Amino acid sequence: MQHGRKPASVELADFQRVYDVNVKAIFLCAKAVLPSMLKSGYGRIVNIASISGKDGNAGMLAYSSSKAAVINLTKVMGKEYANLGKDITINCIAPAVVQTAMVDAMPPEQVKYMTDKIPMGRTGKLDEVAATILFAASQECSFTTGFCFDASGGRTVY
Repeated sequence: MQHGRKPASVELADFQRVYDVNVKAIFLCAKAVLPSMLKSGYGRIVNIASISGKDGNAGMLAYSSSKAAVINLTKVMGKEYANLGKDITINCIAPAVVQTAMVDAMPPEQVKYMTDKIPMGRTGKLDEVAATILFAASQECSFTTGFCFDASGGRTVY
């Protein structure tokens, strides 16, 4: 993902690859499942965004901007399917830095940069993010759509 690089040094092919994975894939998945959801009258889509899509992380141009696009795609799709008389919701989760293989591969200074912004002073855990996803995918989450749930240890409160 070319962490730590300024926009002028980011290769277009790398930038496009990040957008293909993070944005285009979400669009294509939604396009594939929404007809079945409409037919059955029920469905949940939970997209994975990132806190960096809300705040932006220096040195992560493609990643941060693509995750901002995920948040906006979610908002728009949530509104577009909200008033059809169906129980279809489309939301996303925006985790802060979570201890994963991707984080393990980052330069330590990049991880510190992100973790220092978290009031809880630590990375998130996969099971903490999974619990938020499970709620967003549940029947109990029937009055929330187009929303971005934070799993950020207090990093963002909007």
